[in-house]
Amino acid sequence: MGYLFLFLMGFGLAVTGGVTIIAYMNFLPVGVSWADYFIFIAGRPECYFLPIGMLLIAISILRFPNGS
Repeated sequence: MGYLFLFLMGFGLAVTGGVTIIAYMNFLPVGVSWADYFIFIAGRPECYFLPIGMLLIAISILRFPNGS
């Protein structure tokens, strides 16, 4: 049951971080370069939810692969 919670928590964080990163892509048509975009999202703490969530998903899958 703990691995399921870990998986769902990771999934939620990954979705939150991914949506935030995609939402910040709206700065690109305004004239922000890709380098400035990556520097900007590197400074935003909510963008770190994507890699943290993916890490939690990987841990829950690799530690509990059989589903039993």
